[in-house]
Amino acid sequence: MSDVIRLLPDSVANQIAAGEVIQRPAAVIKELVENAVDAGATEIRIYLKDAGRTLVQVVDNGKGMSETDARMAFERHATSKISEAADLFALSTMGFRGEALPSICAISQVELKTRMEGSAIGTRLVINGSLVETQEPVVCDKGTNIMVKNLFFNTPARRKFLKSDSVETSNVMREFERLALVNNHIRMSIDTGSRIIDLRPGSFKQRIGDIWKNNLDLHLLPIDVDTSLIKINGFISRPEYARRRNPLQYLIVNGRNMRHPYFHKAIMNCYESLIASDTQPCYFLKFEVDPGSIDVNIHPTKNEIKFEYEQEIWPILQASVKAALGKYGAVPSIDFSSDVLPVDPLPTGEIPEQPTLDIPENYNPFADAVPGGTFDGGEFLGRSSLNGSGHGRGRGGSFRRQETPVSNWDTLYADFLRGKKEAESFDPPEIREEENEAPATLPEMGEQTVVNAFCMQHALKYIITSSREGLIIIDQHRAHVKILFEQYKMKAEQGSLVSQGIMFAETLTLDPEHREALNEVSEELVKMGFALEYDEGDRWRITAVPSILKNIDPRDIILRILESVMEDGVNYGVDGKGSIGLTEKVALVMARTSAIQRGKKLSDDEMEHIVGELFSLPDPAYTPNGNRVYCLLEDKKLEAMFRN
Repeated sequence: MSDVIRLLPDSVANQIAAGEVIQRPAAVIKELVENAVDAGATEIRIYLKDAGRTLVQVVDNGKGMSETDARMAFERHATSKISEAADLFALSTMGFRGEALPSICAISQVELKTRMEGSAIGTRLVINGSLVETQEPVVCDKGTNIMVKNLFFNTPARRKFLKSDSVETSNVMREFERLALVNNHIRMSIDTGSRIIDLRPGSFKQRIGDIWKNNLDLHLLPIDVDTSLIKINGFISRPEYARRRNPLQYLIVNGRNMRHPYFHKAIMNCYESLIASDTQPCYFLKFEVDPGSIDVNIHPTKNEIKFEYEQEIWPILQASVKAALGKYGAVPSIDFSSDVLPVDPLPTGEIPEQPTLDIPENYNPFADAVPGGTFDGGEFLGRSSLNGSGHGRGRGGSFRRQETPVSNWDTLYADFLRGKKEAESFDPPEIREEENEAPATLPEMGEQTVVNAFCMQHALKYIITSSREGLIIIDQHRAHVKILFEQYKMKAEQGSLVSQGIMFAETLTLDPEHREALNEVSEELVKMGFALEYDEGDRWRITAVPSILKNIDPRDIILRILESVMEDGVNYGVDGKGSIGLTEKVALVMARTSAIQRGKKLSDDEMEHIVGELFSLPDPAYTPNGNRVYCLLEDKKLEAMFRN
């Protein structure tokens, strides 16, 4: 029997590794910038073309590489960061596996130019899908200039997976923010083709203000705790600055970004009674711990980190956050034992003079307001034009002037009484149904038909009604979302959505990644009835919203729409099976925002209206994003429950 196990070629192994390390252009930038940081760079520049599909270029002024190192850097598991297993417990660099560069060159075309300080000539290296095409001397600046071209050119399925330019650029900007925040001592700039951001070196707080602007640094409270186990420093936001959408939450350990739900929970507990349940605080915290007490080698992206002393760090973190909130709280304390008045007191024994009003005893301010009007007991009794009856009653002089008195009041009142009696005695004609005709309460829907208007609400979440097959249990929120979505979608397609101007325009401040998403969705927002005007800096003004939306926060719904565009897993702007168009996505966000929520008590009429509207739709079973709207409890299942 012949042998069947063999060693994979390096090119194939690199493509397999690239699937874990490189998912999109943002991952390329992360790996290349971290290499530049490890090289001691003080200035890093990033250039993008077509959101990174065509080009991702990172230029740094670090120490550069020799001719041999430049070639070895693209070999699997080749690294200058560690030399033995023990080094994993004392990591001081961002990279250490030696997988990033070979993974990148396996799925792209790479051109590298690098020169070490003191060398007259540098090295140029061209690699095409893991195959080295050229290596030659070149004149270049000190440091490293690496260009990654045509990402995923040899893996069409991965390239097709990439989202629109605005979505990918938003992900790049989010990654750039994380890298810039950690490395506040380095000058970092990015050119996306549509805008340029240049961040100069500064303190941690300055870097926060430079990235997010909007005077965010004025709403931050400092934290500085130093213990034998951990050192924590950074900033948390004041409770009143908690955000409903897009909270800025960053945890950094030993200069590395991390996600840590356990520590996030500790911070959230400190704000539990200070902020609304649907908001979250912003925080920017740096941890410094013994490198041997953490493990960063548990995920290819190195964003998940295990701590040896998680439970011991929890109370330290909570205590530091609570101390900052208490020490720098915005609510001033009141000293009830103090006798000092907030203003200059009057001289001892002097009583302030009370103001007096000189009003004639028989003065009537309403005597001449309306011809024939009288004032009695503090209420004005006169003639007005309310409800067409000619009789009105108002308080405090709140009335409408009637120049021509109504002379036929008795006739109008008699007509009113006669109409009221006729309405009370009205007997509606009998509605006859043809033989074998289904009741006309609700139309048929697939296999189920609602046979009566019986509706009841359970747990303030579900509507229960009956059908020929059994009981139908409807999620009231999802049902209303489905109804509103179809209405908004139809009106958008017909162009019948009308804008309603806002008297006082709402100011909306957008982060860099949201600005990229706004470029993608701006035409759809106009189509749906929104109107935004650029103000200055990072601010926009919302001047109009769709008139069909009632009692909504314009800023919140715009942010929801932008975040829906930035989400993964949906092909925005592409209509077809298995995808959802951009118009539908905006309509879905509008529907979710406007729909009744779980926990709201509904009247019988409201429940019947929802049931009727839902089952008049062609496909009421699922929301546009695939969530089930209702469940059917069949009669045979009910009978089986009571057989014994």
